[in-house]
Amino acid sequence: MSINRRGFLKLVAGAGVAGVAATVGAPQAQASEDFTGHPDRFGVLCDLSKCIGCRSCEEACDQVNELGKDPTYFADEKVMETTRRSAHNMFTFVNKFQPTKDGQPDGGPVFVKNQCMHCDEPACFSACLAKAFDKTPEGAVVYNSWKCIGCRYCMQACPFYIPAYEYHEAFTPRVRKCTMCYDRIKEGGVPGCVEICPMDAIIFGKRSDLLKIATKRLLNDGGYEDHIYGQYEVGGTCWMYISKKPFDQLGFKMNLGTTALPKLTYGYLATIPVMHITLPIILAGFYAITKGRKNGQDKGVK
Repeated sequence: MSINRRGFLKLVAGAGVAGVAATVGAPQAQASEDFTGHPDRFGVLCDLSKCIGCRSCEEACDQVNELGKDPTYFADEKVMETTRRSAHNMFTFVNKFQPTKDGQPDGGPVFVKNQCMHCDEPACFSACLAKAFDKTPEGAVVYNSWKCIGCRYCMQACPFYIPAYEYHEAFTPRVRKCTMCYDRIKEGGVPGCVEICPMDAIIFGKRSDLLKIATKRLLNDGGYEDHIYGQYEVGGTCWMYISKKPFDQLGFKMNLGTTALPKLTYGYLATIPVMHITLPIILAGFYAITKGRKNGQDKGVK
């Protein structure tokens, strides 16, 4: 295949249109300066001082989402001896930590439930080229598999390392993560993990109300750390924590800052369509012209 100069210019023009169109449809998220989250969004407050590590939340999550784990798995306390992360068949998981003070154990172990934090301005949403993620007015960040193109940028963008991928599915792999039981919330219910918790360590409600509950507990009990994790981290999350032990000893990332990640990356993300669509077409055009000239020269040599 060869291409002349006029054909190449048409190709470049077409690429420019495609790039502009792609940029218009590029992921933008709620990156406006004045966005502070949907006002009536729900959330979950986890009081780590109340968690006993029973892992009932894990089992409830498995059943609600039909993830298919063997029931005996949830009775095995040894799994908490190693730090776990989410997987395609595990949306929530409890890890065990031993806080220390002056180099010595500081009380008993602390159990930490992990899952998607459901950020007010999700990095996964912003990074997704296909807009496969939605930040719902109810607060949940949900995933639409039929839109996904499998780029897995969401996995790289998430500051909490939550999205997992179905690598074992050759033809229809999906990104998998906690949905805050969005379908149950829409029907007036609560997340499965909240409903099953025997210690009321996790509370579901309007995020604004949960912040009031958390603040009251911190004021009335001086044993708590003076910090509500998720209130401001990465612009705020709908899943929040309070603790009587330092968060940095419990696996929490403390260097995330308070700025929503889409605000930091929007300028770069806007160039992705150009880099992935326009530039390859232009380079292909240069290659076609060069190859066409070479073929013409070769034919002229006797």
